[in-house]
Amino acid sequence: MAGLVTPMALRVAVTLGLPDRLFDNDATAEQLAPELDASPLALDQLLAHLATLGIVERSRAGYRTTAFGAHLRTHAGNRLNNLLHIDSAAGRAELAFADLAHSVRTGEPAYPLRYGKEFWSDLADHPHLREAFDRQMTERVRHQVPHIVARFDWSRFATIVDVGGGHGTLLAAILTAHPELRGHLLDLEPTAAEARRTFSAHGVADRAEVTPGSFFDPLPAGADAYLLFDILHDWDDEQAHRILARCVEAAGENGRILVVEAIGGLHSSTEFDLVMLVHYGSRERTLQELEKLAEPHGLALASMTEVSDERRMLEFRRHPI
Repeated sequence: MAGLVTPMALRVAVTLGLPDRLFDNDATAEQLAPELDASPLALDQLLAHLATLGIVERSRAGYRTTAFGAHLRTHAGNRLNNLLHIDSAAGRAELAFADLAHSVRTGEPAYPLRYGKEFWSDLADHPHLREAFDRQMTERVRHQVPHIVARFDWSRFATIVDVGGGHGTLLAAILTAHPELRGHLLDLEPTAAEARRTFSAHGVADRAEVTPGSFFDPLPAGADAYLLFDILHDWDDEQAHRILARCVEAAGENGRILVVEAIGGLHSSTEFDLVMLVHYGSRERTLQELEKLAEPHGLALASMTEVSDERRMLEFRRHPI
């Protein structure tokens, strides 16, 4: 439970591309070292441990990836490669757990301590990290999208703004299921550009507007509902208040604020709660904490719906209910 050798060996193996390189293409450490700009001796030590773990196996020609190790390949379809790769957004952020003690002592994220800037600024400065993060978010919720679409009555609304909607996978599915509905997605470029491609691919581009921008700035006004899917848990209370204020400002008196999150004490895991702390200085809020967060904005909880095994939809509206 506590050793770091194996977790780091797996991360380095993925970062070097070994599961892909050695899949049906055996090689020795001496052959691989020049390709990977690595020490032959040290690389052989790594491969020996990976063989112990069953990730690779020895062959007459050197090492090759096992069926078990193939789960770490780039296109294995299980998100493991993206989560472990040290130069992806997720893999890079995971290394901030070396400074968990800082977060526990201060309540602040460890990410800036390790990298000199907060998580979102780092993504903005490194396009490949932003791309990896967007891909990670899309893959993370893909299997839940059909449930979220089916378990909530989206037809009650004529227009929905997906605030920080990423590549638009969820909004595209909602629009596909409800041909009378119109959607508007807001996210930073180049994420917004990917959302446009998603809507075109799903045949809903004529009903889906995309605006590049930040949810800390004024939002498209006048929609029936403003969707915050896995947004608030990425921010501390101060920034979460700013996001909610923008939603309320845009929604007016009758618009609804739809908050979809893993609820602390209900669906969230203790492990992921620490991820929120170390990466963002935030947490998986309880239902009571989310209600308290909404109250200063004149919002009260109108309903709560279990939209997937991991998330609930909290529908907020202006007082009085």
